[in-house]
Formats: sequence, C-alpha cells, structure tokens
Amino acid sequence: VIVVLTGFLKTLSQAESLTCNKCTFGLLGVCLNQAEETCSTNTSVCFTGRATFPSLTAFVGFNTQGCREPSQCTNTTTGTLLGVTYESKIECCSKDKCNPITISGAPSTKMSLTVAITAAVLASVWGSML
Repeated sequence: VIVVLTGFLKTLSQAESLTCNKCTFGLLGVCLNQAEETCSTNTSVCFTGRATFPSLTAFVGFNTQGCREPSQCTNTTTGTLLGVTYESKIECCSKDKCNPITISGAPSTKMSLTVAITAAVLASVWGSML
C-alpha cells in the first residue's frame, strides 16, 4: 500500500511540475542544444536569459533557457567585456514551454556581420593571451 501511495504521489507531483524549453547555450540567435526540462518544484518558473551588446546592434548575443526560482527573475545587469558594454537580462514566465527556443537564426546578412564581429573579438582575446 505504501509503495502504491508513494508512486501515486510521485506521479501527481510530476503532473503539477512545469515543463520548460532548455537551451544551455545559444549563440547568434540559435540554440545549440535544444531540450525540454521538467522543473524540480512546482514553484519554479521558465526563464530566458540574454546577453547583448548595445553598441553592436547587428550582434544578436548569447542566450540560455530552462527552469529557475522566481526570486531570480526580472534581473537586468550591465557590465563591460573587453571595453564593450553588455547587458544581461533574465525574463521568466509560468506556463509550460512559455520560453520559446529560436531554431533558425538571424538573416544571412546579419549573421555574416555577427560572425565577423565574433571572430574579431575572439582574435583579440586570443591575441592578448599570447
């Protein structure tokens, strides 16, 4: 009886859990490893985190998605990386798969400029390390 009750409660708790889209790392507006994630508690929310560079308008930026606690939502920070200002923003929602994943990226012209900028930044970083 206890085993059946435990199994029922586990199934019930999973039915109430939130399912979110998960993207551990997205680049140039495209998720590189798309999956689904079931949040560990029913108080969790889905989130999308984006890091963008306001001065590089053609650069789509980086993103990550998944489950998160509500206290970590609606957070925006700014900083500087290699002399370029970036903005990091976290947005949350509370319905199943409410954080859609971008499967296809930016238009090709935007993509070419983004790749060129990314290559230049990486070359600069690697050059300063040598």
